[in-house]
Amino acid sequence: MVTVGILALQGGVAEHERILERLGVAMRRVRRPADLDGLDGLVLPGGESTVFDKLARALGLAAPLRDVIAAGLPTLATCAGLIYLAQEVEDATEGQRTLGVLDISVRRNAFGSQLDSFETTLEVTGAGLVPATFIRAPLVTRVGPGVDVVARLADGRVVGVRHGTVVALAFHPEQTEDDSVHRAWVAALRTGRTSLPDRP
Repeated sequence: MVTVGILALQGGVAEHERILERLGVAMRRVRRPADLDGLDGLVLPGGESTVFDKLARALGLAAPLRDVIAAGLPTLATCAGLIYLAQEVEDATEGQRTLGVLDISVRRNAFGSQLDSFETTLEVTGAGLVPATFIRAPLVTRVGPGVDVVARLADGRVVGVRHGTVVALAFHPEQTEDDSVHRAWVAALRTGRTSLPDRP
């Protein structure tokens, strides 16, 4: 049985749980460093990246999170989770920190406010065509060496990347009934791979 931890400090935890439960995955909510023990994968959900930062530091979780991800724990991040992984946030709030394990730059709320939310369909490497929901979503503005782009908007802007064992998406695949992204990611975990494959 694959066991996946979901960072449960704030944000869209239940939506990811609903999909992973349907896929037959054992789950654990991660709030303390000990919750990271024995995981096969980790999900960083959408929410508020600044809240993730403050609470993770307050709970002594930030450094252990950084360490297990940097050591190769397969990680799927969506929206705020992508921001929290990035090395650089162009419009960070004063004092905001990230885990800095993913060599990208991001811009928060790049598509406007919640009123500007939209849905589209994207080709995601390894998962195929998936419906994608953008809610106060970030945009990847720089991709470092060795980081693969796995999703783009029709105009070419980057909204999904993969590096090593990390997959990070600017949108919310968990907000729809389509489980293609999670299914491909879980299938990789079950077969010993550590990330989305190059094709579905």
